[in-house]
Amino acid sequence: MPPAVTAAILAGGLASRFGGADKASLLVGGRRIIERQLAALSPIAKEILIVGHDPARYASLGIPVIGDLVPGAGPIGGIYTALMSARTPWVLALGCDMPYVSSALFEALAAAIGSDVDAVVPRSARGLEPLCAMYARDSVLVFKRRLDAGTWRLGGLFEELRVREIGAATLAAIDEDGRLFENINTPHDYERAREVKQKR
Repeated sequence: MPPAVTAAILAGGLASRFGGADKASLLVGGRRIIERQLAALSPIAKEILIVGHDPARYASLGIPVIGDLVPGAGPIGGIYTALMSARTPWVLALGCDMPYVSSALFEALAAAIGSDVDAVVPRSARGLEPLCAMYARDSVLVFKRRLDAGTWRLGGLFEELRVREIGAATLAAIDEDGRLFENINTPHDYERAREVKQKR
């Protein structure tokens, strides 16, 4: 059995390209994105956290909301906060604006966990997906070092970690319509998501 996993939904961004909207609460296929994510996460996560700066937004969900330990540091700060807050050996970090992630994807990530790696990361057509990936809690030292150095971009992170990639062959079997890693950054992205007939 894979080790116990904490899922951390990263919802601390400013959504500057979306006018500051709460992207996690956007409706896709009749449900809020965060509700879709929680349904997909529940089979594999021992605990679920939200990393964000506005607990009131998510009070109805009954899930702990953890404030960023390094405010303004972006996604790398959110992952660092999740690693520091988790009580399990592994953390699944997930951006709050990805409506099409699935339990099958998360199960594939969990199945690839091992003591010989620090991260399990899917590789989509656009490259590695750091905001839908598993991180060993012990890797927090790498995140802390980068934050202390002011290196807040995720670029280059995986050069400092032992990474196991989940590649095209595995992903093809669980990504029927090629939208698994699609995210909503702009109003245009959201309009497209609303126009496409949902299969899930």
